Amino acid sequence: MEQIERNHSWGANFEARPVKDIIEPAKSILNKVSVKVALDEMQARAIDSSPVIDQRGELLGTVSKNKMNREVGGLGHDPKTEPVETHIEKNNPYCFEDQTVVEAEQMMLNAKVGEVPVVTREKLLVGTINIESIAQKKRRKKRFMRWVSGTSEIPP
Repeated sequence: MEQIERNHSWGANFEARPVKDIIEPAKSILNKVSVKVALDEMQARAIDSSPVIDQRGELLGTVSKNKMNREVGGLGHDPKTEPVETHIEKNNPYCFEDQTVVEAEQMMLNAKVGEVPVVTREKLLVGTINIESIAQKKRRKKRFMRWVSGTSEIPP
């Protein structure tokens, strides 16, 4: 019977990998839609905030359901005609697809956010990354490394 070698490549330094290796697809809102359309989309996706992009796919910022509801409803504006563009928060953190996972993780921890958009160097939105996903992958790597070293009977 032939001995099967364990493949150690997955155990390579996870934190040094580029963010693009672990991003999730991004659901975004176009900057030209109305607040009502944006709120309806966010409601349907069960999310509280969303990246906003232009027609090219460039990240312009994010919008938040709470902020739009407060600003539009509170000021008596019509959500059907109010453009979402006026409610974009532009100073939110994001990371580049070629940054390392550890850089993205540190940036999220410093900014105290759980998820950030991921963009190209031209600021085109390519996905999102979240802190919980990074933590899960770290736990899997730890289990895998114990299994590889023979200290664990259960493969990851």
